[in-house]
Amino acid sequence: MVQKILNKLVGLKYISILRTWVPNMAAWGTVGGVAVIHFTDWRLVLDYVPYIKGKFTTDE
Repeated sequence: MVQKILNKLVGLKYISILRTWVPNMAAWGTVGGVAVIHFTDWRLVLDYVPYIKGKFTTDE
């Protein structure tokens, strides 16, 4: 059903082009996400990971 709607809106040529680009876009999206986490406050992100959260506790 979704494919029929896409065929009417976009066309088979552009759907096949999109299928070849999806893995590339997923890889660059992952690299971009890791870069954002790396260059920002990574502890803020890792506080939501349950196993790692306990390693950063501060005893005050």
